Amino acid sequence: MGEQNSGGGKKAAKATKKVAVKKTPEVVGKAATKKAATKAVKKAPAKKAAVKKAAVKKVAAKSPTAESVTALVRRARRINRELAEVYPYAHPELDFANPFQLVVATVLSAQTTDLRVNQTTPALFAKYPTPEDLAAANPEEVEEILRPTGFFRAKTKSVIGLSKALVEQFGGEVPGKLEDLVKLPGVGRKTAFVVLGNAYGRPGITVDTHFQRLVRRWQWTDETDPDKIEAAIGALFPKSDWTDLSHHVIWHGRRICHARKPACGACPIAPLCPAFGEGETDPEKAKKLLKYEKGGFPGQRLNPPQSYLDAGGKAAPPLGAG
Repeated sequence: MGEQNSGGGKKAAKATKKVAVKKTPEVVGKAATKKAATKAVKKAPAKKAAVKKAAVKKVAAKSPTAESVTALVRRARRINRELAEVYPYAHPELDFANPFQLVVATVLSAQTTDLRVNQTTPALFAKYPTPEDLAAANPEEVEEILRPTGFFRAKTKSVIGLSKALVEQFGGEVPGKLEDLVKLPGVGRKTAFVVLGNAYGRPGITVDTHFQRLVRRWQWTDETDPDKIEAAIGALFPKSDWTDLSHHVIWHGRRICHARKPACGACPIAPLCPAFGEGETDPEKAKKLLKYEKGGFPGQRLNPPQSYLDAGGKAAPPLGAG
């Protein structure tokens, strides 16, 4: 009996040892898996943040129709090249001599034409040539000057407010960074990009009403939000093209591709336009719809660049000239 018990004990110990040996790899495996999982959990937020940051930084080109992205990019860039030949003298259509005048004029251009602003700002800048002068101005006197631009009370508040902000926050100088410009009263991304592109030579896309209408009409995007339109169109073109692209599209919208009755029959990019036929297709009738220099009429600036005048453009008349 004793020997049997002893032999049974040895067998049991041996079996236990075998079981222990068999379980060891599993335990180690579980521990390794748990350690790896803990490590992955710790790294996950950082990885997620990196992905999010990359997504914000760059937006991929996207076609709103069955057209491939490659075909869309080629068509969009060809339209821009064609417009560059039609409007080689394209420029910002607001008169300005420095960044301060440009940011004020751009704020004033809301809900009115650049022509009306250009006819109004000479008197404003003659009386208040610097941010310091406009910041200390009598609001009622400024309102009287700005009355022809419409919404003159709100605009007076904006231009005096942004002048005060320039003096108090930026030493009387217009900042050259987007994040600083949009902090100024009355200045959004559109206005900021006008200033950055035309006063500082930093690329930006100006999404005004003309730009929004045309890029949707050309089926470059189906977005309706200005910020999303900016991102979508920016993905189709190299950054170096953005400022001139804005001029080309806006000029075409003002001169030929009008909102209510586009002059399709006189359009130089008609073969590339998916919306051809929405307007007048008869060439002779379409010519009568052309505006500004394309129709033989004065442009919007009182003091346009010499290249515009050399190309046959005419300066606009001053306010009250008839």
